[in-house]
Amino acid sequence: MRYVKDVALVVRSKNAGPYELTLDLMFPDENTYDEVRGSITKERIAELYKIDVSQVLSIVHFAPAHAVKITLVRPRPSGDLGETDVYGAQQHAPLFDLTY
Repeated sequence: MRYVKDVALVVRSKNAGPYELTLDLMFPDENTYDEVRGSITKERIAELYKIDVSQVLSIVHFAPAHAVKITLVRPRPSGDLGETDVYGAQQHAPLFDLTY
């Protein structure tokens, strides 16, 4: 078992509007991308983020860029009272525990 964070070039998050977050994973080459992509499922992401699978809106695999884009429902709208990350830039940490 290996961690995706150890082979990914980029692991980041950002807003995708006030109600959604986008997580990006980018890999150095086609072989690494192909090895990892099968382990990135809605069920695995929901488990990592402790959310219902229905909150994982999409997972887009983009082979030409060796990248995966994941879109989640934000737990609180951006800027809402009690929300702690207006830009969504610190929400990628659970991906560090993703294995393949």
